[in-house]
Amino acid sequence: MEIRKLRAGGILLPSNVFMAPLAGYTCYPFRIMAYALGAGLCFTEMSSTNALKYQDRATRRLLLTTEKEPIKAVQLLGGNPAVMEEMAASELLSGFDILDINMGCPVPNVFKSGEGSALMLDKKRAARIIRGCKKSGKVITVKCRTGIQKEQMFAAEFARMCEDAGADLITIHGRSRSMMYDGECCYEEIAQAKAAVSIPVIANGGIFSAKDADTMMERTGADGVMIARYALENPFIFSELTGKTIEKNTLQLLMEQLELTAQYYDETFTLAYIRKLASYAMKKKKGTKKYKERLFQCGSLEELQGLLVQIFS
Repeated sequence: MEIRKLRAGGILLPSNVFMAPLAGYTCYPFRIMAYALGAGLCFTEMSSTNALKYQDRATRRLLLTTEKEPIKAVQLLGGNPAVMEEMAASELLSGFDILDINMGCPVPNVFKSGEGSALMLDKKRAARIIRGCKKSGKVITVKCRTGIQKEQMFAAEFARMCEDAGADLITIHGRSRSMMYDGECCYEEIAQAKAAVSIPVIANGGIFSAKDADTMMERTGADGVMIARYALENPFIFSELTGKTIEKNTLQLLMEQLELTAQYYDETFTLAYIRKLASYAMKKKKGTKKYKERLFQCGSLEELQGLLVQIFS
């Protein structure tokens, strides 16, 4: 795929390869790593505006960032236009440059609450949310799906609404809500959405290799791609796509992640996060199955460090 800088509103992004917001993974340390490997934009984990409004401690932890993060982008989940507008302009989010609105989450309890992909069924409310968030002065992006049912998709129509309401960029997961995370991506739907708007369109879904990224770009004409869970298994996908030279191996990345996480989070969080990350990194590594149980039994950071050396040396 052609790698280039991409403008989102008033911000020039260093590459058109994005990292998706992933609950439980895209904490501050992971985003720092992804940027260093070549990602052009990374998002926080999905943060509920209702939880933020009521000062939920766990949700506020998702907003951790520092001046070392080159571009700060937060993803918000919510369905109440007034609350979304209030939180977008709040002091809590004052340090973020970009605000991404989740209009694609397919999870049943989110959908039933009128949030995530449910907003695609209520374009007037979705537009009010975009316009309200835009008042914050931040760059506003939207992440959505190709539609709700596989038999009835409307990505182009929804993309036009987003642009008209003031969105600066839109990311489209190439599956409907009913498809969840399975099945071939609906490339044509993304292509139609790209043709319908003048703002950048990022394609997401089903990208598990550099070849998949090439296919996505060729079949959709999108302005860039967003990598999701494959980046947990192979974070080097960012350097592979962008051509950035990286002289580190998986063990070095994990050790750096452990050190950085321990610097900003407590030991319980650090252990849980590094275990999950290491587990993904072990997926295609021969002879590591025997270490899986030991990995999740590690009771200290020192013990975890020692086991990582055994697994990845």
